[in-house]
Amino acid sequence: MASGRRPILSSTPLQLLLYLNSWYFAAFFLAEVLMFIYKGALLPYPADNLILDVVLLLLYVGLEALRIFYGWKGNLCERCLASSVSVFILLPCAALAIYYLLLQTFVLRLEVILSAGLLCFYMLELLLGVLSISAFSRSKVY
Repeated sequence: MASGRRPILSSTPLQLLLYLNSWYFAAFFLAEVLMFIYKGALLPYPADNLILDVVLLLLYVGLEALRIFYGWKGNLCERCLASSVSVFILLPCAALAIYYLLLQTFVLRLEVILSAGLLCFYMLELLLGVLSISAFSRSKVY
């Protein structure tokens, strides 16, 4: 007889990456704020570009918080929709990481290192997120 138990499909590596990425992004945000203060004070940074970069950073924080929340809940609750939203939000987050890596007015070496680390996290989370979504969608729910 069947005991009524379902196999656990949540991805532990994905959950670990989401947890580590939340701390890494907090450090990234703090470093970016301090670097913007440095750039605004010591470099000939145009005011319009500085405002644009700060607004994009605030948008980035909101998107990243949503992405991590939906990825966390989608993985733990084994929900395809929440995990898919997380993977979908990953694309603009990766675009913003590339912006901070390459397209700012002044890019510091620390920003290159931190943004490259974020992009590595994003690649792994995309791979594990897609694998988790496929596992969730294949499971039989009664």
